[in-house]
Amino acid sequence: MSGPTPFTRLLVANRGEIAVRVMRTAQRMGLGTVAVYSQADAGAAHVRMADEAVCIGGPAPGESYLRIGAIIDAARRTGADAIHPGYGFLSENPALPAACAQAGIVFVGPGAEAIRAMGDKARAKALMEAAGVPCVPGYQGEDQGDERLLSEARRIGFPVMIKATAGGGGRGMRLVERERDFPGHLESAKSEAKGAFGSESVLLEKAIVDPRHVEIQIMADRHGNVIHLGERDCSVQRRHQKLIEEAPSPAVGPDLRAAMGRASVTAAKAIGYEGAGTFEYLLDAQGDFHFMEMNTRLQVEHPVTEAVTGLDLVEMQLRIAAGERLALGQEDVRFDGHAIELRLCAEDPEAGFMPQGGRLTLWEPADGIRVDHGLQSGAEVPPHYDSMIAKLVAHGPTREDARQRLLAGLRKTVAMGLRTNKDFLGDCLAHPVFAAGGATTGFVAEHGGALSAPEAGEARAAMLAAALLRAEPGMRLTHGFSAPLRLMRGEVEYQPHVQVRGDGVCHVEMAGHDALDLRVVERRGHRVALDMAGARRVAVFLAGPAGVYVQTAGRCFDFTDLTFRPGVTGAVPSGDGTLRATMNGTVVSVNAAVGDVVEPGQPLVVIEAMKMEHAHVSPVAGRVTAVNVDKGAQVGPRAVLMEIAAG
Repeated sequence: MSGPTPFTRLLVANRGEIAVRVMRTAQRMGLGTVAVYSQADAGAAHVRMADEAVCIGGPAPGESYLRIGAIIDAARRTGADAIHPGYGFLSENPALPAACAQAGIVFVGPGAEAIRAMGDKARAKALMEAAGVPCVPGYQGEDQGDERLLSEARRIGFPVMIKATAGGGGRGMRLVERERDFPGHLESAKSEAKGAFGSESVLLEKAIVDPRHVEIQIMADRHGNVIHLGERDCSVQRRHQKLIEEAPSPAVGPDLRAAMGRASVTAAKAIGYEGAGTFEYLLDAQGDFHFMEMNTRLQVEHPVTEAVTGLDLVEMQLRIAAGERLALGQEDVRFDGHAIELRLCAEDPEAGFMPQGGRLTLWEPADGIRVDHGLQSGAEVPPHYDSMIAKLVAHGPTREDARQRLLAGLRKTVAMGLRTNKDFLGDCLAHPVFAAGGATTGFVAEHGGALSAPEAGEARAAMLAAALLRAEPGMRLTHGFSAPLRLMRGEVEYQPHVQVRGDGVCHVEMAGHDALDLRVVERRGHRVALDMAGARRVAVFLAGPAGVYVQTAGRCFDFTDLTFRPGVTGAVPSGDGTLRATMNGTVVSVNAAVGDVVEPGQPLVVIEAMKMEHAHVSPVAGRVTAVNVDKGAQVGPRAVLMEIAAG
């Protein structure tokens, strides 16, 4: 289409923070808004924010947000004449814009053919090579036989990357260091790709060691105008999924920015692209860039580009979809300062970033920074969707200003009721390598052991939590009597003794640690002002069925209160043969049977949670004595999957 396609009512075919963010701009522009939701999201923020909302199915993605027919029907029922896909789910599925075109509904994004061309990574690489864009050497042929793929991996040379040709987000992606590991990684990548994207087709690429992940944001209208909005550096990742993004990149100067921008604009014009899109590149140590893939949608990290350009990318999307010309040319794009974004995820860095579904009992986003979210205190974080629950963004005149503002905002943010990566992100921001702008894609792998280690201040936090438990309103205190408590975090149990003195001071002792004295000065909700050795400080404290949480000096610690539970005699020591689930999820494979002999680290059960597969490995060498789950079973944290007799 080349003419105008105006619309007045926008349906957002997504959930969570991106649905809220799109609706905020749409409503500011005077558009009506429609939300769709699964049964698991009936009370979600995007549902409450919209002018109308339609339930489109069950809690799982395939039963709701992936149902194109239900989404089109919801648009018809509510009079929505445009659909914005957000990101994830159907945002890069060409069937959605095709269905919109058939129904006479405007799709906010590129056409089906462009999505189809760039959504298949193998085809996209071929198109980029034809357009003169430098690409990573690899194999993207139609022969998907295991022997052919192994032969091509040998030709490319290890290490190699296996990538699902459809989709993204790190799913169906494996780094293979050695030839002997290739068959197992290939099987795992194909299985995850099949479950996530409906296709097990993969491509191979030469693994560039410790590159930077740098991407270029482009905007293109249907009249042939294309501009780029600079780059974003997305190098800090875990499981090939981004955690921290920033604009501009510390490694990109004006000349390199111009070269990457020109390549991206040329590529977009070559495929007749329309809308927002992102060209993702690997930047090697020599400063050469190599095309990886194109995302034909709005990116999670778009707020950092908005911060440094002063532009609203969603508004630009909507105006392009209505048939308007871009309101500015390349020479009009200006960059101001620096911006950094963090992805706050419901996951446990100390347990390999395992996702954590459950109730977010207390949520208090910080003031002074941008926080994109769809949360509230008491919100349920379902196990069916991605683990990201919020984005925190800070902007400043320099990179260091932005980093310090974001670090301060992160420390003031409160997320209690389930584990998050909040403190891990803070440690990343504070790390000298990141502070100096030196982080590559190997940053978390290289420094993650220290970044995700159990907290050094955990014991002191247990003592503080014990004192605040004893000082809770309504707690009957016997002055002068030392009361023992039992608090557990992970596999470690703490046994602090709390004595409440006549002057209101709580005196806490715990073997192996200096005593702690504190007095509660004031309570305001969950915030407690404390006098500790003559110094005034504020802690955030929450005690309930989900556990005991205390946040002090910006760090959050969670404990299980075992004080009134009966002691356990003859407890099984850690490292026994009991294999337990680490999260809520669905069992997708069981790889051993009763009587099988297994080795330590051997994958035995694979659980899918928050759109990723997680292998649970044997803790010991021995023989399987019990298998307690079948494929398709729903399991919760700590559920016993298998039992193994060591020996």
